[in-house]
Amino acid sequence: MATDIKSYRFKAGFRHEIEVQPLKKLYTEHRDILSEPHRADFYHIFWFQQAPQVHMVDFKPIHPMNNTLLFVNKHQVQTFQKSRKVTGRVLLFTDNFFAKSNEDLQFIKNSILFNDFFDTATFKVAARSNAIIDCFTEIEKELTEKEDTYTYDILQNLLHTLLLRCERAYRRLGHHEIKKGADLDYTTLFKDLLNHQYKSLRSVRGYAGQINVSEKRLTNATTKTLGKTPKEMIDERVMLEAKRLLAHTLHSIKEIGYELGFEEPTNFIKFFKKHAEKTPIEFRESH
Repeated sequence: MATDIKSYRFKAGFRHEIEVQPLKKLYTEHRDILSEPHRADFYHIFWFQQAPQVHMVDFKPIHPMNNTLLFVNKHQVQTFQKSRKVTGRVLLFTDNFFAKSNEDLQFIKNSILFNDFFDTATFKVAARSNAIIDCFTEIEKELTEKEDTYTYDILQNLLHTLLLRCERAYRRLGHHEIKKGADLDYTTLFKDLLNHQYKSLRSVRGYAGQINVSEKRLTNATTKTLGKTPKEMIDERVMLEAKRLLAHTLHSIKEIGYELGFEEPTNFIKFFKKHAEKTPIEFRESH
């Protein structure tokens, strides 16, 4: 077990922060690194042609079938299975690449494909003659072309089209659709603030004040959008990080509690037991 969760940034040397990697190469050459819990500051779209038995995403075992797409949000903790038999591709990209406008940034933040408040997005695609796969391979092909003044726009447009086609396919399977409007906008703003401040700010009033809305208005927004109150979302975010640190690091209970903003270890233990129905030590031992 590591002293901390490994965190990776998009590797240097790419003019545009987007790339496609063969999964067989990753699973063969880097399996020891990837089979340890880690997170990255970029998005993953896996196209499993021959899938692993399991892929772990924040304690959730994903069992992809062959010819399956899997979407992993930035900063989620994932663990690859040790296997040499996995084939396919993984598309990696950053906000810096995709979001050339505020509209692009809002699109990716609100996407049902990368929304970690719902189930991890995954669905099966046709092996051949599929518009989604055609778009995926077009991106891969464009990345091999000689760089010119059109390269970025072509890649960004292809990625946008790929995401739109994937969202359409995912919705057609009956998955949750987030209704656009003020409620979604307030929820997105709150979620962004929460991801940066959950260790230091637990007050719904504090977040509502930064968004310039009342606590009641923020509660109505998150409840309509996600079926959760802001308080529930705050507690869930703290619990997720607590579980990550307990399961994947050697930090003591006291250190984890302090890192998450609890001045006294007993307060952290009470909070954790209330939400997990087991103590931090019991959770750590079970993982």
